[in-house]
Amino acid sequence: MPWRIGVRPFVRSLIGVLAAVIIATAGNVQSAEIAVMISGGFSVAYKELVPEFEKTSGNRVVTAWGPSMGATPEAIPNRLARGEPVDVLIMVGGALDELIRTGKVVRESRRELANSGIGMAVRAGTPRPSIGSVEDLKQALMNAKSIAYSDSASGVYLSGELFPRLGLSGALRDKARMIPGEPVGAVIARGDAELGFQQISELLPIPGIELVGPLPPEVQKITPFAAGIAAVARQPQVGRELIDFLSSAAAAPAIRRAGMEPVKR
Repeated sequence: MPWRIGVRPFVRSLIGVLAAVIIATAGNVQSAEIAVMISGGFSVAYKELVPEFEKTSGNRVVTAWGPSMGATPEAIPNRLARGEPVDVLIMVGGALDELIRTGKVVRESRRELANSGIGMAVRAGTPRPSIGSVEDLKQALMNAKSIAYSDSASGVYLSGELFPRLGLSGALRDKARMIPGEPVGAVIARGDAELGFQQISELLPIPGIELVGPLPPEVQKITPFAAGIAAVARQPQVGRELIDFLSSAAAAPAIRRAGMEPVKR
């Protein structure tokens, strides 16, 4: 049958084309680009972990940085309001919950990653006041000439709850200030404030400062950091894979090195 001679090369050619298409398609699936918005509290662990995720998954992560709340243009809620692209959000748990409430984050995707306490820092080489007890902390605040605190969760707690609880709201009014859109540690390193308060995980990576220690247990505020998938996500499945990786046992050592406690599952 002469017609069979021409069919076989055609079939082989067709199979080759289909194989090439399948390989190309698989490559595209494996090489997604995922957009992440993240606040500073989880950033040290994130910077260590993301390269490993990119290496093992073949996906690329594009990151936008900003506080979990506040009035600065970089704040995550304000980025969302402008319509910036995002697949995954990593931020203070309470602020993420508000985005879930308003329909901007998928409720079922929420995953807590780590807990972080508030610490106090001073400029490197300057005296380190004791804050081992509540009375020590109160005395350090009263003696300080200037105090800086974050415009995010830790600063909201200090100005709205801790200072009033210690009876210091009036005494600190003229020397304590909220720092918008900049790490508190950078203000302390420049010498623009004597004492600085922020999440310990945000203070540790700043050069030129020394961590005095955490707030006393009686007045400490533990802040959870959580992740979720944006309602407008273009890569929700890859986003879930990233959240799974960041909340895995393999990520726990990096989270601890960043001064945070991983959430046990």
